[in-house]
Amino acid sequence: MLTAAADASGRDSGEVGRRIDEEAHRIGFDIRFLERPLDMDLSGGEKKRNETLQLGVLSPKIAILDEFDSGLDVDALRQVSRRIEQATDEVGLEMLTELKPDRVHVLVRGTIQHRGGPELASELEESGYVDYVDEPEPAVGLGLGPDPFAPPPGLGQ
Repeated sequence: MLTAAADASGRDSGEVGRRIDEEAHRIGFDIRFLERPLDMDLSGGEKKRNETLQLGVLSPKIAILDEFDSGLDVDALRQVSRRIEQATDEVGLEMLTELKPDRVHVLVRGTIQHRGGPELASELEESGYVDYVDEPEPAVGLGLGPDPFAPPPGLGQ
């Protein structure tokens, strides 16, 4: 799809593969997701990363981003937001809105571990989830976090 879009816009489609790898690394999008059909079998956060990857690869003059924060945890939101901001700077666009949460929930392995307001969002922006996770999970893929395909502890395969 990205190669066809590059061709249709008169861009060099030979660069698409390299740009995809580059953009996936920039936003922490595990390259295993790139083997799946377009926007199929992806969680909400994975879809947002996929959309951000497409934004980076295609560098459109205009992009309408609907709820770009939807489905993203604070770490993914940080990566995606930074990439969107960089993309807007690259083509001279402006972001028109800013995300300001009023309630924040920290979800760890399917359980809400902590609740708070905007102050918790600020804390998570500074330190991430390290204070809320019992034991770190091994990094996989690009070395950017836990294996998204691994079952929760105790559930087996």
